[in-house]
Amino acid sequence: MTKHIFAKGFTMAARQFKVLSWVFIISGISTSCEADAQEKIVRLGMIGLDTSHVVSFTKMINDPKNNYGCKVVAGFVGGSPDIPSSANRIEKFTKTLRDEHGVEIVDTIEQLCERVDGVLLESVDGRPHLAQARPVIAARKPLFIDKPMAGNLADVLEIFHLAQENDVPCWSSSSLRFSPGIMGMRDHEDLGEIMGCTIYSPCSLEAHHPDLYWYGVHGVEMLFTIMGTGCQSVTRVHSQDTDVVVGLWDDGRIATYRGLRKGKTGYGGVVYGTKGIVPIGKYAGYGPLVDEIVLFFKTGKPPVPAEETIEIFAFMTAADESKRRNGQPVALKTVIEQAEQRNSQRRQSKK
Repeated sequence: MTKHIFAKGFTMAARQFKVLSWVFIISGISTSCEADAQEKIVRLGMIGLDTSHVVSFTKMINDPKNNYGCKVVAGFVGGSPDIPSSANRIEKFTKTLRDEHGVEIVDTIEQLCERVDGVLLESVDGRPHLAQARPVIAARKPLFIDKPMAGNLADVLEIFHLAQENDVPCWSSSSLRFSPGIMGMRDHEDLGEIMGCTIYSPCSLEAHHPDLYWYGVHGVEMLFTIMGTGCQSVTRVHSQDTDVVVGLWDDGRIATYRGLRKGKTGYGGVVYGTKGIVPIGKYAGYGPLVDEIVLFFKTGKPPVPAEETIEIFAFMTAADESKRRNGQPVALKTVIEQAEQRNSQRRQSKK
């Protein structure tokens, strides 16, 4: 009897010990998971606080309701004194990030890279983008570059060259690309095969940039989102109020971009297919682009190939050259080769 009671007590004690052990294990796992969850927050930094994008993007990324798993934690001010839309707004946007979103403002890009896992290069001026991208790539931080990717085609090529050389994920895009009504044109059931398109957008000019780089880039990005790569040559007709740029693709397809500077402006267009003619959908705002940016920083996989972005900027560069030649066609291959030669000379001069 005593033996039986003792054995029974021992068994119960063993079970209690086992239960307690599992409690401690589960508790440990829970604590570990909580720590892992905290560690998985992707810390982001912004370079160039002179565009409304920095406030809009930070507000969306840092909003707990969106559950992005990312947070903008640091910013480098930057700014361009010779562009009013930069110089006149940078103080306001910097203050908003610091005071309303708790973003730490640092003195150098190198300091920013020490504090973050990924970088958004947001400077409204494309000219300093190459110089600003260099330390980010040297620190091997994944990099998203807002429009325009750079101030000239040579710098676009050089940024991608450095990123590839250092195995750093890097891409650039306008927010227009990811609107469902634009991205969805590539496989729209009423179109069949895409034969061409006509796209329009605002096209204000900025003296320090090639004509289409400043605002026309949005419309040209829409055009390439629909058409894909393969543009051979560009012809441009220019007036004070309007630009019309026609691209000829290597498979015979034709696409037209119309840049608007007077009268009613907006974003839109029509796509021509083998089965039908379909108007593109409406602009969906920044949300779809921010979704792609967050996914990029989590996966390290750029959603837009470098080849397509290079062709977009070659298209716009060739359009400027066609303007200089009074509307003569200009091959994209030609402007790319000229830009590559400039980069080769630039690298040689640094040796």
